[in-house]
Amino acid sequence: MASEKQEVSKGLEWRIKVADGSSEILVPEAKPASRILLVLKALTVGLASKVWKFLHKAWDVGVDDPRKVIHCLKVGMALTIVSLFYYMRPLYDGVGGTAMWAIMTVVVVFENTVGATMYKSLNRLSGTFLAGFLALGVQWVASQSGNRFEPIIIGASVFILASAATFSRFIPTVKARFDYGALIFILTFSLVAVSGFRVDEVFALAHRRMSTIIIGTTLCIIVSMLVCPIWAGQELYTLIFRNMDKLADSLQGCVAEYFKDGDDADDSTDKECQKKLRGYKCVLSSKATEDSMANFARWEPAHGRFNFRHPWKQYIKIGASMRSCAYCIEALNGCINSENQASELIKKHISDICLKVSSNSSGVIRELATTIKTMKKSSNIHFLVGGMNNAVQELQVNLKALPKLETAENKPTEDQPAAPKTVAAMPLMDIIPLVTLTSLLIEIVTRINGIVDAVEELADLAQFKPASNDKCEKDDQLKNNFLPDQQKDKDSMKVFQRV
Repeated sequence: MASEKQEVSKGLEWRIKVADGSSEILVPEAKPASRILLVLKALTVGLASKVWKFLHKAWDVGVDDPRKVIHCLKVGMALTIVSLFYYMRPLYDGVGGTAMWAIMTVVVVFENTVGATMYKSLNRLSGTFLAGFLALGVQWVASQSGNRFEPIIIGASVFILASAATFSRFIPTVKARFDYGALIFILTFSLVAVSGFRVDEVFALAHRRMSTIIIGTTLCIIVSMLVCPIWAGQELYTLIFRNMDKLADSLQGCVAEYFKDGDDADDSTDKECQKKLRGYKCVLSSKATEDSMANFARWEPAHGRFNFRHPWKQYIKIGASMRSCAYCIEALNGCINSENQASELIKKHISDICLKVSSNSSGVIRELATTIKTMKKSSNIHFLVGGMNNAVQELQVNLKALPKLETAENKPTEDQPAAPKTVAAMPLMDIIPLVTLTSLLIEIVTRINGIVDAVEELADLAQFKPASNDKCEKDDQLKNNFLPDQQKDKDSMKVFQRV
């Protein structure tokens, strides 16, 4: 009987009535131990998934740019070498407890590029030496003035020099090239001057710290230059001509997208076209990178095809000219998705010449990119620029000769013949989108001429090599193709007379 009662009690269900008249089954609450296990399981699974996502992102970063992994290995190698001053007793006795300054110097100074490493290293050395010598001089003067005036002289010198060095960081030229050195000057002078008031052997302490800083900075420069070096100048040079190629693709893609028919859309190549179409955004967002790379490249020694006094500032001018052109391409891209579109009749009338202007302009930009990439002067850039300007003149002529729409006053009926057609003026809302597009194209051509001038100035300053003879012969053939028939006949007659 007892077992039957237990089975009956196990089969019982407790129900409660709800406000709407229905009933629900009451489920017994779980024990506290099982709750804790469920919470720990959920936390473990969530933490494991986040760690896996982080490792996956880190792997993608390393695969995308292996030089970042190499830089991490170089920093580890430099820290391991400088740690020998603690592990080896003779080295430790030579520098004393200040060996930690060498390790701190490696951590703070070592950067991704050689130029950035040299910038920080030389600034740290100059700031440390200047501040150390001034602090020792102030400490000697203060010690000679007596115990009463010693703290006053030290405090006044810290106030004056720290304030002057901080103000110098607001000067644009100092901030661009010596900002880190000014910061190190303030730190070193304050430490040496203030600590010298309580420490007897100030000169020995300053000497050890300077020695360890020299060791750390020298080691960083050697490792960054000898082990898989990453030159800031090379990075800037690569960034400029790649941005030029992206700018040319965006310009040609925007105009082609504007005059593209709806039936020409292809889903397979749409993503690639959209990626090229947005290439101008890389040009717009690269100003900070160009400025920093140009600043770091000035500190680098001669390497590769770049001399010691290579005109890195000119690359900044080229980048500024490219951005001014990219702003117009951004506005041109806005015309594609605009609600106010020109009629198909007007587009067909003007599409060929607009495509010609964009093609010639893109050709000029690609030729400039090739000039920078090969570091050789282009012999046919003037012919390409002339073709681009001629296409713009044809565009302006076509704008003046826009066709007028023919409209009938009344539709023909069976009883009444068709009314004579009259010529009506084109609606204003159909002309505005077209005028906007063409004006942007003309402005883009004007700004491309500015890029041409900047690249030619770079070629003169950097002493680019002239084009080879074989290329000059091809360019002469290209020039002959541009000459009209009458000019060709005159040239042939001159040759005949000479014979």
